[in-house]
Amino acid sequence: MNLRELVSALNDFASPSLAESWDNVGLLVEPSPPHTVNTLFLTNDLTEDVMEEAVQKKADLVLSYHPPIFTPLKRVTWKTWKERLVVRALENRIGIYSPHTAYDAVPHGVNNWLTKGLGACTSVPLHPSTAPSSPAEGTHRVEFCADAEHLDAVLSKIKGIPEISCLTTLPARVEGEEQTRVSLTCSQKALLEVVALLSQNSLLYPKTEILLLQKPLLPHTGMGRLCTLSEPLSLSDVIQRVKAHLQLPHVRVALGAGRTLESPVKKAALCAGSGGSVLKGTEADLYLAGEMSHHDVLDAVANGISVILCEHSNTERGFLSELRDALAIHLQNKINIIVSEKDRDPLQVA
Repeated sequence: MNLRELVSALNDFASPSLAESWDNVGLLVEPSPPHTVNTLFLTNDLTEDVMEEAVQKKADLVLSYHPPIFTPLKRVTWKTWKERLVVRALENRIGIYSPHTAYDAVPHGVNNWLTKGLGACTSVPLHPSTAPSSPAEGTHRVEFCADAEHLDAVLSKIKGIPEISCLTTLPARVEGEEQTRVSLTCSQKALLEVVALLSQNSLLYPKTEILLLQKPLLPHTGMGRLCTLSEPLSLSDVIQRVKAHLQLPHVRVALGAGRTLESPVKKAALCAGSGGSVLKGTEADLYLAGEMSHHDVLDAVANGISVILCEHSNTERGFLSELRDALAIHLQNKINIIVSEKDRDPLQVA
């Protein structure tokens, strides 16, 4: 596939618009066009060992879940390992694409895969995503009716206010009189100016309606998951299930105040990777994440919530095999898709 065609297909699979605002997602490194992709190489982290593997396996595009370029680079030399990744990628005509939190949000993404470690359960996003393009502009809609005597003067002044869009007029009949209904979309800043203008006219202001425009929530899409287990399980059983799902010999556990390993778990809140900010304040029996800060763990424990931590990328990496199969279908088996064998969490139990 042509690189740009493939990037478009990857964006359709999980829109970059779903990623968090602080994230750096999408195509990060692009070889000079035209660039054909025969082999797509999947990894959780793009380290130098993983890049060497990608070169050896003749990858044309690396899909790295975590963006290897996050902090802006001021130069591209051989001095630091992240700069060397860019140099090696371009020298070997390998593109780099990162989805990161877009894959966290989608219904068929990382967090939904993580829920499978709990067994039969229903789940909803902890922080639902909103539709990225609806409404396209503005935060408020203002509607009012004006007669012919005032209409032209008011419209002339409104058109001079910045950050106003979708200005429309329609005939209207108000209390038996022929008038014109004006509708406009505006920003919060522009709203103050519009209201100030209309309030100067004692005939227009009482007929003014202001609507707050809210973007609709996307079903089953968003950060984190709150899972309700079909049947309560002991914390001990949940630990064993999580270890089996993630193929880990050990996890870290903090018991909530008044809890034991035999305490029942009915609701579990989870977030792949670094979960503290996503899970904080959620009412549940258990928090499951890759990592949380020491003080976030203390807060959870004090509130009677047990915590299972598995190390950051251990809660993400297993998704790559499922992703390989899903992308093969999405891309109609047009390219070869392989998963890195060198990619692993940097932390091990000694």
